[in-house]
Amino acid sequence: MPRRMLIVEDEETLRESLKRLFVKNGFEADTASSAEDAFVAAKSGIYDVIITDIILPGMDGVEMIAKLREQVADQIFIVITAYASIETALRALRAGAHDYIMKPVIHEEIKRVVENSLRQKALQTENIFLKKQMRKGSPEGIIGESAAIKGLKSEVAKVAGARSNVLILGETGTGKELVARAIHSGSSRAEGPFIPINCGAIPENLLESELFGHVKGAFTGAVSAKKGLFEIADGGTVFLDEIGDMGLGLQSKLLRVLEDQQVRPVGGTHALQVDLRFITATNKDVESAARDGSFREDLLYRINVITIKVPHLRQRREDIKPLAMYFIEKYSGELGKHVKGISPDALASLEKYDWPGNVRELQNIIERSLLLAEGDIINLDCLPNNIRHSDSLLDEAADRGFSIEDYTKRFILQYQHTHTEQSIAEMLGITRKSLWEKRKRWGISRPD
Repeated sequence: MPRRMLIVEDEETLRESLKRLFVKNGFEADTASSAEDAFVAAKSGIYDVIITDIILPGMDGVEMIAKLREQVADQIFIVITAYASIETALRALRAGAHDYIMKPVIHEEIKRVVENSLRQKALQTENIFLKKQMRKGSPEGIIGESAAIKGLKSEVAKVAGARSNVLILGETGTGKELVARAIHSGSSRAEGPFIPINCGAIPENLLESELFGHVKGAFTGAVSAKKGLFEIADGGTVFLDEIGDMGLGLQSKLLRVLEDQQVRPVGGTHALQVDLRFITATNKDVESAARDGSFREDLLYRINVITIKVPHLRQRREDIKPLAMYFIEKYSGELGKHVKGISPDALASLEKYDWPGNVRELQNIIERSLLLAEGDIINLDCLPNNIRHSDSLLDEAADRGFSIEDYTKRFILQYQHTHTEQSIAEMLGITRKSLWEKRKRWGISRPD
């Protein structure tokens, strides 16, 4: 569904220019030339964001914001002002504006401000949902009654009340972020923000600006100041996923934040005081990385005050059925299906499969199977071939006495049609280069 925007601006040229800009970027945009027109529009529709000039005929933009917020408390407002006055900006922010920009309006700047505000609101909404889930019982994803999961839930409950930093270890897809969210939701910081950051998904040269923010003119393209995620997370929890992928230079700067609880924006001269709890996660062996110098040993000591290991799905096969039923219930409504369960032979295949992608892979398989299901159950024909006909590689290896080399060959052949090269390498605990060398040595070509 397209996002909806209301643009309140008495200057017709700017009003229509902004409308064209955001329609081009996928918004539905309505316009108003005064606060009175904006009230009429707001009564007839719900907007994701409202952009307003401060100087309007009749009632000004700040008064309009205060009145509209009485109707929609969490409405996003972006203010445009022609006056480079901190008093004007503060007045707008106190009235409930999320951010402001100065005239002349630069298209790239206002697009960035709008997207950042929408992202912050989405995170806040998600936090509220997760807190409700926490009050109902188990947070989404931490499902099961196996000994491994009971132990994990117990650890989470104990760690949540502590102030210490936490390092979460586990294979790809085991639910490390869900564990981090559960810790945050059970802590005294639960009312504060929870900010997840995937260190491996953001290029190193951009990650510093994302974390620390930057001042205007700090580098080419920094047309305005930007808050960093550390500052946005003040009073809450920062979750740094895949911290093992962070470069040494940025590790050094992160260490200073952990030690001093101060953040200095890129290009800035003054540090900001923050109050943050750090939860980090990785599927890599950071202790080995610390020994070989690719990860700072002093940083490891700081993040590794408490360690939680998330079990992989192979360790808790008895949880596959409740997890499958949870995902069936979750996705049936979303996909317009009326599936209520899974056949015994399909369940047996799921329980026999090795799940190299863990819970995330099971989630994807159930969603796919629901699309193929024609009745009210998922049967064996709905499952992918590699799951229908799979035998546990680990069981087979144990029965036949496979060498590590034989096991690795079979692993690559079994999963190369359903997993990426990166995920296969991660599941085997090797680099992509090492995987390529093994393929070359054994004559195993990559599938198209």
